Amino acid sequence: MAYILGISALYHDSAAALLCDGKIVAAAQEERFTRRKHDPGFPVEAINYVLAESGVALEDVDNVVFYDKPFLKFERLIETYIAVAPRGFNSFRMAMPVWLREKLFLKDLLAKQLRKIDPEFDLEKLLFAEHHISHAASAFYPSPFEDAVVLTVDGVGEWATTTVGIGRGNELTMVKELHFPHSLGLLYSAFTYYTGFKVNSGEYKVMGLAPYGDPKYKDLILEHLVDLKEDGSFRLNQKYFNYTAGLTMTSKAMEELFDQPVRKAETDQLTQFHMDIAASVQAVTEEIMLRITRDLAKEHGIRNLCMAGGVALNCVANGKILRDGAFDNVWVQPAAGDAGGALGAAYAAWHQELAQPRQVTSGDQMLGAYLGPRYEDDDIAQELAAAGAKFSTYENGELIDQTAQALADGKAVGWFQGRMEFGPRALGARSILGDPRSASMQKTLNLKVKYRESFRPFAPSVLREDVADWFELDGDSPYMLIVADVQEKIRRKMTEEEDALFGIEKLNVKRSDIPAVTHVDYSARIQTVHQETNPAYHALISKFKELTGCSLVVNTSFNVRGEPIVCTPTDAFRCFMGTDIEVLSIGNCLLRKEDQDPALRENYETKYELD
Repeated sequence: MAYILGISALYHDSAAALLCDGKIVAAAQEERFTRRKHDPGFPVEAINYVLAESGVALEDVDNVVFYDKPFLKFERLIETYIAVAPRGFNSFRMAMPVWLREKLFLKDLLAKQLRKIDPEFDLEKLLFAEHHISHAASAFYPSPFEDAVVLTVDGVGEWATTTVGIGRGNELTMVKELHFPHSLGLLYSAFTYYTGFKVNSGEYKVMGLAPYGDPKYKDLILEHLVDLKEDGSFRLNQKYFNYTAGLTMTSKAMEELFDQPVRKAETDQLTQFHMDIAASVQAVTEEIMLRITRDLAKEHGIRNLCMAGGVALNCVANGKILRDGAFDNVWVQPAAGDAGGALGAAYAAWHQELAQPRQVTSGDQMLGAYLGPRYEDDDIAQELAAAGAKFSTYENGELIDQTAQALADGKAVGWFQGRMEFGPRALGARSILGDPRSASMQKTLNLKVKYRESFRPFAPSVLREDVADWFELDGDSPYMLIVADVQEKIRRKMTEEEDALFGIEKLNVKRSDIPAVTHVDYSARIQTVHQETNPAYHALISKFKELTGCSLVVNTSFNVRGEPIVCTPTDAFRCFMGTDIEVLSIGNCLLRKEDQDPALRENYETKYELD
């Protein structure tokens, strides 16, 4: 057996992934173990986990592959500084010590860390893949397609910000690149910064805020900030940005153009202006992505599209690409950000460096993205008892019955079953669940369970066989990466008064028979639940359907704002006790909040730094 270990680290979302003979054994992000959101450190805990999952030691691994090439990144840093000097000296002065101490001599750092795990680690086993090759490989090789156009879009790797590859069999050939500083990811991040959210974690908030606004600034952005061509290629006017020379994302020119200062995170009120700006940059993003994908479909004549990179997590744009029909099939890597680069680096080594053949099956190779740790019932019971929890155990499907009834009774339920998900989305293994028919569930979960902004939408997890009954989608969306509208037949027509509302006032208006998962524009970020990949979750929703006639549930990640998704039973119990989750279903154990010792309650509202 041949083992390939992929690693991403030192920027954000460090992770490790392990292949055995080209098949995924395990993958996990370091943050889940260290409990530090977006942990950029060397992923020693994640490495130890993926090795333990496969029952091998580091000495048994044939190759270790890092997901990008530090010398090329350093070249960009130097060339960028020379291009803008003397501006940018402060950011250059701050970056250089880190590079000279760690990143430039990354091979030595990796060797040192790997030899802590295996003192005899052979440096000849260490390989490096380019950043966007890692993204592209993560998108194509586990996909269900024999051939595909492969599009990666993110902030920046070494030089590339957008790349196009053609995948055929086990070959992946890169054919186009767009280079820094012209970056769709950095454009979106600049507006994330401008609207007062944290770069590299708040972009999805901008996407969630966009439906509350009107894209009235779209033309202004395309006129002044983005020179967009017919084929989707573009250049950014650096007059309005500061990421090449300064310590902020935007310049004073941006504030002058929109006649508004940068919003101070968490202290300034969100206004209609911020909602309109969010709607506008989202519209520009969609326009760019649609132009790119239409041109690629026309140029290459291939009917399948694979995507990765942080911008591929923009599920609204993904839904529009799918509905646009330029490609028949669209598949997005569920860990599309830097964490997925660990998996892509391992794939690139296996298929490209080692020229190993690729087997394509009718489904993808991601195993539902359930690639993290699992816990046996006895271990769960021991951990819970050690934490002071009071629980009952159930056998033969009775836990499913109890949990489904709690959901039908309107309770917020923590759901911890099977292997943890890989990637940023909870997919029914480490999830908080609720009744989508409840008009108050979205607000309750946001404010009392997640401790986050009230406007943030929740996703429906729907039985795959029933998805078309509820949504304008009749296909697979197992990774919650496609947005589609709710069916017309379950929508509620707005009154004139309700139609006249604007901004956050729209939030409390019931829009459909499933208001908790219907966004203000009648859309929903859909996860289709498949019996083959998650039988327990499928059984739970099926039981909920039996009780209520509704074949979907509200699904959000099992964590509070700023906390990584829970990994262990102890993590789950602490989060349960620190929030208004009322029931916890974990392994074959069921916990009810009223049975617990109030002294064990933690203040989770302030425990984690805001994301």
